Amino acid sequence: LGSKAWDKAKRKALKQIHDTAAELLSLYAKRSLQKGNSQTIKLNDYESFIEGFPFEETADQLEAIESVIKDLEAPRPMDRLVCGDVGFGKTEVALRAAFISVMNSKQVVVLVPTTLLAEQHFNTFIDRFAKWPIKIEEISRFKTKKQQKESLIRLEEGKVDVIIGTHRLLQSDVKFKDLGLVIIDEEHRFGVRQKENLKEFRANVDVLTLTATPIPRTLSMAMEGLREFSIIATPPQKRLSIKTFVYEFSLGTIREAVLREFNRGGQVYFLHNEVNTIKSMYERLSKLIPEAKIGIAHGQLREKELEHIMQDFNQQRINILLCTTIIENGIDIPTANTIIINRADKFGLGQLHQLRGRVGRSHHQAYAYLLLDQDKKISSQAKKRLEAIQLLEDLGAGYYLAIHDLEIRGAGELLGDNQSGQIHEIGFNLYIDMLNKTVNQIKLGKKLDIDTPLNKNKEINLHASAILPESYCRNINERLIIYKRLSDCENTEKLNELTEELIDRFGVLPDQAKNLIITHQLRVDIDKYDVIKVDASSSSIELTFQSDANIDPVKLIDLIQSDKTIKMNGPNKIKAMISIEKLKERSAYIKKLLKDMV
Repeated sequence: LGSKAWDKAKRKALKQIHDTAAELLSLYAKRSLQKGNSQTIKLNDYESFIEGFPFEETADQLEAIESVIKDLEAPRPMDRLVCGDVGFGKTEVALRAAFISVMNSKQVVVLVPTTLLAEQHFNTFIDRFAKWPIKIEEISRFKTKKQQKESLIRLEEGKVDVIIGTHRLLQSDVKFKDLGLVIIDEEHRFGVRQKENLKEFRANVDVLTLTATPIPRTLSMAMEGLREFSIIATPPQKRLSIKTFVYEFSLGTIREAVLREFNRGGQVYFLHNEVNTIKSMYERLSKLIPEAKIGIAHGQLREKELEHIMQDFNQQRINILLCTTIIENGIDIPTANTIIINRADKFGLGQLHQLRGRVGRSHHQAYAYLLLDQDKKISSQAKKRLEAIQLLEDLGAGYYLAIHDLEIRGAGELLGDNQSGQIHEIGFNLYIDMLNKTVNQIKLGKKLDIDTPLNKNKEINLHASAILPESYCRNINERLIIYKRLSDCENTEKLNELTEELIDRFGVLPDQAKNLIITHQLRVDIDKYDVIKVDASSSSIELTFQSDANIDPVKLIDLIQSDKTIKMNGPNKIKAMISIEKLKERSAYIKKLLKDMV
């Protein structure tokens, strides 16, 4: 308090916000000006494709599908985020969108963060499109350089309808004949640079993003209305929530958890996220559970070796998969229903939720054990993350976990590399206010003014007590909330509603509270004028304007000549030597004075 630190933080934030606003405007202006591909739906084909879905759709799933179809039919490009928990049927939403696009002779690209997920999506798409003359190909490190090159040639010639792959598909040598839809699975696993590449073709192509735990930045953009947003929160029938336990590392706990799973014919994931010590963990587990068949999977294995181990685990030839976070996305093995995560405090909230979602993919009860190193002290943030993941073990918790994450670590820059950055410095609400104001300024063609980072509330001094007295509203927290709500009122209607609510809750307004309402009413009324400060006592009224204020000089000269009480008081101040006792009348005079000048 009293230092220049807050102003400095706001100025620094404003520079970054200005760039963000310009980039956002340019991106969304491009999108709104572009004609999207208005897709038409051939109902007979679509209905026979739907029949291939082996499950019954949940209400949320149907709603998300309907929203996506409406977006595809609309003339502007789609940018929709579908947030649904692990195994809640997001892939089916993507399959239907892909089907509609392909039937409109458009190409579809499915971007996934890992090779294993690309393989799994490829198999799902092949299964679902088996009856249709649709050419699906995959680009991943399981394919040779020669195979990849041939696929890319066919893609450019338009001989491939759906291409599935990792960020290899974002490289410059990938060309499409007629791209219509981009499906991004687990956007938070792509790096900032890759997302920048994605933005390039976001301007005129339909984009559908699927995620189980939307990262706070994506979530905050969706909540701010920059993107369309669908939530699938209803679990499939017979699905049970995953029981989650946090323990200190103990060989006894591990053996008990593994044997309990083996006794019901299941398999176990043991997650140890350090490749250099994974061999010694393998030896410890082999000694501890001699009856187990253990396989090791991590990203440094050769493609064929990794593929072989995953197939062995899938076909139950091995019953413990000792692995790194390579299994984080999309591995769907119904018989694996226990996961043990070593050093769980090292993982982010979204990651823990994703990893936990590898189990419980069928109607069996699944268990997740989060193990901590007893010799290492865990940070307060890690503690909060573990508490959140343990509390939110219900099905459909992904969205709420992302909200928790938003609270724990801030939203991150809306565009750009920083995870917390300026939003963390000045707070989410002020950041969004400043962003909105800057967007409007850029739209009006105004230059960036660093000297007034955000004069959202003009300084108004009516020389009268304008507060909520303690005798009127006793609870200090309640009073603070009301002050905040008053300063958020943007028009007379909202202010009147809040005034009625105050009278309804606490009784007739005392004089100080009436003065407070009059002050806020004046703030609302003069918001459109370029006034920085109003100083109105019972004997004089002084108005201070911005240096580039929108004032008609002819009107101002006429006013000063016709009314001897009004004079200029410096380059940007006007003073009226007038005596007005009543606050309401003083407020009305200020409004009239401003009206006469502009």
